[in-house]
Amino acid sequence: MAMNLVAIFSEEGYNMVCEFLGANWYALAGTLVLAAGFAVHIIYAFWLTMQNRKARGNESYAVVEKPKSVEWASQNMLVLGIIVALFFVLHLAQFWFKMQFVEISGLHSINPTPQDGAALIRETFANPLFAVLYLVWFVAIWFHLTHGFWSALQTLGWSNKIWFERWRCISNIFATVIFLGFALVVVVFYVKYGLLG
Repeated sequence: MAMNLVAIFSEEGYNMVCEFLGANWYALAGTLVLAAGFAVHIIYAFWLTMQNRKARGNESYAVVEKPKSVEWASQNMLVLGIIVALFFVLHLAQFWFKMQFVEISGLHSINPTPQDGAALIRETFANPLFAVLYLVWFVAIWFHLTHGFWSALQTLGWSNKIWFERWRCISNIFATVIFLGFALVVVVFYVKYGLLG
């Protein structure tokens, strides 16, 4: 997010960051670690869902009314996770494939070049469809994070009566900062190059 925010203030600075990261060994290692973490997260989420269903059995709950204390995100984590994953595929196609993959494979005839990430951001977010799709994705990530962050800590046993509300507050702040940082890039580039461009 911090790297993307650079593009708002200096497109040249953002391109310097893109060139610095590129397909260097440390960027590739970081990409592999993130990909592995994402895969583990998805596998673990499905495993937990299956464990919960197994513990519940074939019978549905006798009481179907949702308590007011149960968050909407909590009830829809699987759906939110699927939305996040599908949009993640779009993001990989729009950015990772056109930048890091192109550089790794040596397809330097692709325009814009991998080192001109600012042009890729301009091109993508000037399109109202992509701007809206990315904002929808960020909203889904916000909901996913607001529940997922504190829920993960609770699963690890790092929650009690005192810390439960604190973790919820911290997760809301964390998710909101992430959402606003990413959304700001989309909105600024859409207004600058889509509406006014």
